[in-house]
Amino acid sequence: MRPREETIARIAGELGFPLTGTAVLARLPVGPFLRAWLADGRSGEMGWLARRTVERLDPRVAMPWARSVVSLAYPYRPPPPPPPGWRETLRGRIAAYALGEDYHRRLDRLLDTLGARLAAAFPGATFRHYVDTGPVLEREWARRAGIGWIGRNTLVLHRALGSYFFLAELFTDVVLDAVPLPEDRCGTCVRCHTACPTGALGPGYAMDPRRCISYLTIEHRSAIPVALRPAIENWIFGCDVCQDVCPWNAEERDRGAADELTPPLPPLLGLDVPGFQARFGRTAVSRTKRRGLLRNVAVALGNSGNPDAVPALVGALDDPEPLVRGHAAWALGRIGGARRALEAARRREPDGGVVGEIETALAV
Repeated sequence: MRPREETIARIAGELGFPLTGTAVLARLPVGPFLRAWLADGRSGEMGWLARRTVERLDPRVAMPWARSVVSLAYPYRPPPPPPPGWRETLRGRIAAYALGEDYHRRLDRLLDTLGARLAAAFPGATFRHYVDTGPVLEREWARRAGIGWIGRNTLVLHRALGSYFFLAELFTDVVLDAVPLPEDRCGTCVRCHTACPTGALGPGYAMDPRRCISYLTIEHRSAIPVALRPAIENWIFGCDVCQDVCPWNAEERDRGAADELTPPLPPLLGLDVPGFQARFGRTAVSRTKRRGLLRNVAVALGNSGNPDAVPALVGALDDPEPLVRGHAAWALGRIGGARRALEAARRREPDGGVVGEIETALAV
């Protein structure tokens, strides 16, 4: 590593980034894959992925001054063990990365500091940072910068850190050395493919996001496909399954975060807008918005099969959001024991989609 790269890695390490790599900016050779992926509809409701594709493939289109990219990894704590007997206790699961303050805010502050310190170390140089924002193919640049290889779970993997880390990028006009591409160490392992509850992974190193629980509980804004709802089990924001089973991730689990990442479900279904903002407004969970989270909670309660969930679900039949009412009706159909409440809801329901969910629940 040359002095420039050593200086960047040292300063980044002092700010909590244990992995730093550099790559020379060039047009990424993944254009045919990206176009085929989009043409197949795999972006689902993530419409922004079909925009600014030229910039995604070559950041110099938007930043003609840039010569290099610094890729950084910032670790987060692995998830706690899944709650035992969640169907009896009615507890949900939230992906580990969502613990605490929204990572965009945390990393933006760190990267502002890092950029300022690097500007002092390299007078006259420009640094612009991204954290899961903008038209940047983060995994591709992380691989090219030597952070890790892209595994069969489609996440960047590192031999020591596994995959429990955020990615961030600094684009700069400083000329930095390229590094050798990391070796793929997945071998013949397909644990992530076998464990994926919805069959979103595969074949090979591909994913269909439209079947991914993380996509379905966060980026998918409309009704969750009925066929996939049972496989979501009690995930209400994101999913850690393909990371949990990966042998490159440490076996230790953060038991101290269990309460925040495995919350009781019925109280969540009663959150109004101020209550949602008070609890989740500064966290990554806010991305789902209230209606998305309560939709997910209703699905999890339905998957529990527990009659103790019925009162909360009956209350949700009067939720102001049709999306929540419809999924609550589906959940009651799964559990049973609420026919009179469903019939009453059908009589007063103005939304055709919700009426369909109610009628399907009554037909069970």
